[in-house]
Amino acid sequence: MKDEQVHKTPLNEKHRALHALMAPFGGWDMPIQYEGIIAEHSWCRNKAALFDICHMGEFLFQGDIEADGLEGVFTFSVKTIPVGRSRYGFLLNEKAGIIDDLIVFRLAEDKAMIVVNAATAENDFAVIQNRVKAGSLKNITCSTGKLDLQGPLSREVLVSAFGPEIAAIPYFKFITMNILGCEAIVSRTGYTGELGYEIFLSAEKVSELWDRLLQDERVRPAGLGARDVLRLEVGYSLYGSDIDESTTPLDAGLEAFVNFDKTFVGKDALLRQKEQGTNRRKVAFKVAGRRSPRHDYEICFEGAGAGKVTSGVFSPMLGCGIGIGFVKPELAAIGSPLTIRQERISMEATVCELPFYRGGSLRS
Repeated sequence: MKDEQVHKTPLNEKHRALHALMAPFGGWDMPIQYEGIIAEHSWCRNKAALFDICHMGEFLFQGDIEADGLEGVFTFSVKTIPVGRSRYGFLLNEKAGIIDDLIVFRLAEDKAMIVVNAATAENDFAVIQNRVKAGSLKNITCSTGKLDLQGPLSREVLVSAFGPEIAAIPYFKFITMNILGCEAIVSRTGYTGELGYEIFLSAEKVSELWDRLLQDERVRPAGLGARDVLRLEVGYSLYGSDIDESTTPLDAGLEAFVNFDKTFVGKDALLRQKEQGTNRRKVAFKVAGRRSPRHDYEICFEGAGAGKVTSGVFSPMLGCGIGIGFVKPELAAIGSPLTIRQERISMEATVCELPFYRGGSLRS
């Protein structure tokens, strides 16, 4: 990808000043690590890690949620989200393939913010715009900054910086408040399995907020490398690796985020698949050793190919390799023995339950 095609967040120069290892991700020049993936992972699990998530896409919808058509766009109901809360789910194609996984924040009775993945943002906007009948849909990505503060000390850090009202935010709920002189959304959500917050505010203020939070000795910056290990330890899917347009929510074991009591694009295909059964299933597995399985490694059973690894890392919390992949349904039972292979690499693995790591502070 040419340099001119790679977007930069408002914090790009901050990352480079901290000597971060930078690399393209989802069309953006992003920090992979600062002092090291393991160190940043540990800081997030024990204290408070700060992530630049300005690359994510944000859309603002205003209108009648049901009459203007937003209610039928996703696999979950938007109209039943209480104001001040958010909901996770999917944007599907007609064949029930996952165009994107996303979160909708209900800002008001007639207003919602849709937060999508960076690499899919442009297409997501076009799809959603095509499906809504009326109302206003605006792409506010460029004007919106987003920082995630994650870790067991994140609440204490934000309360000391911006006030006690943050302490009262329940999981998957948000408040609107003044931060650094501008309106901001502080949401108790995240991607790490730890207590944490996502902060949305003006892109013009995000650099000031970054500096302000890093003044606290309990906070250190963390890159996408640590974020990937953190999210996989708690079993969260990564779009483009674990789920994509060739994957349905049923394939991925994510039926809990599909409301079959409402109408949405892809519902008929999902109902057919539910009746006929899937020809592959997502599984989680632990490796017998410290070696890391990697994306596209082959999953074998009794010497024969049975699927592919979609995500894999060494887990510092478990002390072994862990991964997610897709296999034939008959091999998806907990305890099934598998072999992970890539050329001369071979590692024994066992299918296990998710999440891999259950000791996080997420609901503290």
